[in-house]
Amino acid sequence: MPTGKVRFFDEAKGFGFIAGEDGQQVYVHASIVGDTQLPQGARVEYAVGEGRRGPQALSVRVLNAPQRQTHKPRIPADEMAVIVEDLVKLLDGVGEKLKQGNYPERAKARKLAVMLRQVATDFEG
Repeated sequence: MPTGKVRFFDEAKGFGFIAGEDGQQVYVHASIVGDTQLPQGARVEYAVGEGRRGPQALSVRVLNAPQRQTHKPRIPADEMAVIVEDLVKLLDGVGEKLKQGNYPERAKARKLAVMLRQVATDFEG
């Protein structure tokens, strides 16, 4: 079985890519991964087949994940309070639109999702 490193994997989007040791880029769909975490840089072993758009992983097994980075210093609590308050205001506006039966535009929804992920990361410290 070929081996390589996870170049990119986004759980929210449901796909990613493996950079094989032979230089081949292999598409990975979330359905293949299941509950397994595929952090960027993880060494993996995979089976490959031909998909609609080129090489596609048929199975993936993590050999070793990269070491987690040491935690960066947390944002001071008073600064985090301002961020959370602004985020709540933003979410209130989105909530009103949702009550009216309208989702936010895709570009705005993506930006909101990025902000929510970052705040969650900042809370984890």
